[in-house]
Amino acid sequence: MKFLYCAAALLALAACAPSTAPTTGGGGDEKTGTLNVWLYDEPNRAPKDKVIQEAIKEFTASHADVKVQVTWVPTTPARHEKFKGAFNDPASAPDVAEYGNTDLAEYAAAGGFAELDLTGMDLGADLVKSATVDGKAYGLPWFIGIRALYYRTDVFDELKLKPPTTIAELTETARTIRAKKPDLYGIAVGGEYTFGALPFVWDAGGDITTLDSPESRKGVKAYTDLLSDDICPAQACASLTGGKTVELFASGKAAMGILGNFSRSAVDAGAAAGKYQVVPLPGAAPGSIAPAFAGGNNLGVMKNAKHRTLANDFVKLLGGKAYQAKMYEAMGNLPTLTGVREELAAKDPFLKPFLDTVAKGTKFVPIDSAWVKIDNGKVIPTMLQKVATKQATVEEATTEAAAAVKAAFG
Repeated sequence: MKFLYCAAALLALAACAPSTAPTTGGGGDEKTGTLNVWLYDEPNRAPKDKVIQEAIKEFTASHADVKVQVTWVPTTPARHEKFKGAFNDPASAPDVAEYGNTDLAEYAAAGGFAELDLTGMDLGADLVKSATVDGKAYGLPWFIGIRALYYRTDVFDELKLKPPTTIAELTETARTIRAKKPDLYGIAVGGEYTFGALPFVWDAGGDITTLDSPESRKGVKAYTDLLSDDICPAQACASLTGGKTVELFASGKAAMGILGNFSRSAVDAGAAAGKYQVVPLPGAAPGSIAPAFAGGNNLGVMKNAKHRTLANDFVKLLGGKAYQAKMYEAMGNLPTLTGVREELAAKDPFLKPFLDTVAKGTKFVPIDSAWVKIDNGKVIPTMLQKVATKQATVEEATTEAAAAVKAAFG
């Protein structure tokens, strides 16, 4: 695994000795001392922390006179200010940081992370692209989150239903369930569930940057048709986030849900435990799979890192095969390394629908700082909610959303 760091010139760390001169951003290449690492906090941090401590023990055993200090960073919007502060103040910058891949463009534009070379790694092209801005990679994809269709086997068996293989079948199946079991939502969907809606848009040939195109409008209609009284009433569902749809399915209040591989533990802790299966989210064409959003987190080396070589070594360890597997076992994080995923899938059939989805190709948000404006401005949720609550037609809502997207790009 080879990384290249970009300072005044590219430093081929795996091929030659790195420079000890500080970078223009105030970094350096100290070989001893404390390696500072920022990692995202979790609602249930203990399993993650256990894996991290294992990695630290292994790392310090092979690096004399080095300690590793972990700071747990919240995933709230406040993280942006914390990272900006580190970019602007070398004294407060960590050496290594975990960050969400949707934050990539913003952080790259700020010049906060060093460039990495991911060539030759066991990563698919889609994943490499999700970590790349203007042809330069600024993070090692550490894990990805893929969504698929969870469904209640007991409900489907009772009503003699089969898992849907098209969007039309999905809609009709959800409607049938709601009619025969009015205490259940046919499928849990939400007006604030951007990454649940985007696969419908992408499958129709649309995109975030062309929301007012005929293709995008077709996808928006397909998704918002699910936000109806006979499936998931808009009065209750228009305000639902992705997290809330997980809660609905896990608690046994919905017969289907578009949930991630990372939602497994929540479902297994709820009323739906032991009574569900997962299939890829179908597309419009029979037997097709709708493109999923390849969410996830990256591991990056700060441009202001004081320990460039040590940071490189730690990223290689934590982002390598052994610890990606350990993080899956601990947190359910889907590895980015293809070989690791295949090994895990051979042991755990649960992964198959997610890997089938990845194999068909994933999509990503615009790798541009404009995405932060679009996301924070809730452009897509507002569009979905206006259609679902009949405040606007699909044409009106998508026209408005497309204008907001255009404005965000300037």
